Amino acid sequence: MDIFQAIIIAIVEGITEFLPISSTGHMIITQKLLGMEPDSFVKLFTVNIQFGAILSVIVLYWKRFFQTFDFYVKLFIAFLPAAILGFLFSGYIDQMLESVFVLAVSLVLGGVFLLFIDSWFNNPSEDQKISFRKALIIGFFQVIAMIPGVSRSAATIIGGLTQKLTRKNATEFSFFLA
Repeated sequence: MDIFQAIIIAIVEGITEFLPISSTGHMIITQKLLGMEPDSFVKLFTVNIQFGAILSVIVLYWKRFFQTFDFYVKLFIAFLPAAILGFLFSGYIDQMLESVFVLAVSLVLGGVFLLFIDSWFNNPSEDQKISFRKALIIGFFQVIAMIPGVSRSAATIIGGLTQKLTRKNATEFSFFLA
């Protein structure tokens, strides 16, 4: 990887990280277009550059970042399904990361799904508290994002919407979960 390639990948990450599209998928496509081999350094770079974007959530939500212990337990519960299934299926997930076909199908299906999301989930409930059960369900939606091309933020926001959260509350929980 040269400096030009690193800058291009960083720009793609910056543009796509907080949109409900797969930033990882777009970086993989960019790497393929730039003729880069998915060696261990490129994979490490891809993960680390996303870490910087996720740190921006702390900056953006600085005042809200320090919440009750209960909130962090709910985040941990939402994290558990991805941690457990990611550990159990890490080899399979790594294989899928190198499949442009899986990536392309996921991006197209995800885009079609996003076209209809507002009409499917437009009736939030009065109760906007995130319970332990809701957190776990949102966590299982996050597991779907282990498929390359599936946006983690879109999956968890949709998970929140299925639990009748408002788009704002679902999005905020998704960002903290990142």
